[in-house]
Amino acid sequence: MSLPYRFDRLELAGSLGDLGTLLPLAIGMIMINGLNPSGLFLAIGLFFIFSGLYYGITVPVQPMKVIGAYAIATAMSASQIAASGALIGLFLLVIGGTGAITLIGKYTPKPVVRGVQISTGTLLMAQGVKFMAGSSKFQALRQAAEPYLSIQNLGPIPIGIIIGVIGAVLTLLLLDNKKFPAAILVILGGLGVGWAFGTHEGFDKLRIGIYIPRILPFGMPTGADFSFALLVLVLPQIPMTIGNAVIANADLSREYFGEDSKRMTYRASCISMGLANMLSFLVGGMPLCHGAGGLAAHYRFGARTAGSNLMIGAIFVALAVFLGVHALAVVYLVPMSVLGVLLIFAGSQLALTIIDMKERKDLFVALVMLGITLASNLAIGFVVGLAVAYALKSEKLAI
Repeated sequence: MSLPYRFDRLELAGSLGDLGTLLPLAIGMIMINGLNPSGLFLAIGLFFIFSGLYYGITVPVQPMKVIGAYAIATAMSASQIAASGALIGLFLLVIGGTGAITLIGKYTPKPVVRGVQISTGTLLMAQGVKFMAGSSKFQALRQAAEPYLSIQNLGPIPIGIIIGVIGAVLTLLLLDNKKFPAAILVILGGLGVGWAFGTHEGFDKLRIGIYIPRILPFGMPTGADFSFALLVLVLPQIPMTIGNAVIANADLSREYFGEDSKRMTYRASCISMGLANMLSFLVGGMPLCHGAGGLAAHYRFGARTAGSNLMIGAIFVALAVFLGVHALAVVYLVPMSVLGVLLIFAGSQLALTIIDMKERKDLFVALVMLGITLASNLAIGFVVGLAVAYALKSEKLAI
């Protein structure tokens, strides 16, 4: 059994590996939906810390992407987002507490798990390319490829592409370098660019102090908020959460950490996510989950123990407690293209889990799921993948 905690530069580098998924949705929901930075970052930080302490391995913390993306795209109210977090938290506690998730996991075929992983990995890579090219929804809303840099182009070339290419080359050269871990150098380089050429938005209001988030900062959501959130946000999110955040995440944890991951069961995963979402609901944060993509990112950039959780968790708690609503001024220093580099390498790591699929029928299931996910969303891909996998068990059907 390996040591549960290590605090070195590789663990720190690994802890930063999933910022490309976490920060853009967090920033978008703060700016567009009015979520409170202090409560949001505190919930993320505590979820990282307690997940690491309980599971004893590297554990990812991610935003719920269906809820986050749709909420940003339609500018939903903070109360509706809070309602969705409470509802999905309650749902996860129920299926985890009753053991229903164990049955769901037992009857989910491996090709479906791999389909979730390759689909999620491909989506992450595509989003990373968009961040570098300046074409993501968030950048479109801000009408700038690099919203927080004072320069947008170097001659005819967008600055994001230049930063992204340099970051990608640096990452390729240092991906397995233990002395100079790629993620640390890429993030530090990004911070340096942001410091030198950034707009420094919010720096004039930056005040270090002690900021404690209020409980229910938006008040208790109304009945209309809960019913709307259930239909529009929670129901589309549930299949993706079960497929990616529970089943695929537990599967990948076993693949990476073996016996050390024995606490990462389907039931435990649901309960920890359920509790995290209840906390996030109380302090005005965003709906949170685990996720195979996040785990692949942390692992690929060097995280091997729960020490990575404690380090990144401490960073988010410090941002929440000592900077409060002004924490975004620091976050804005990291260029979007740098986050894109992290996403591309995280996504490729996750998509490569498909290499153990040897049977044509198994590969077909995973690729059908990928196609459906790209055309619609992962929730539909997961449901269709289950149906196709069970249909192909018949010897009458050949691929």
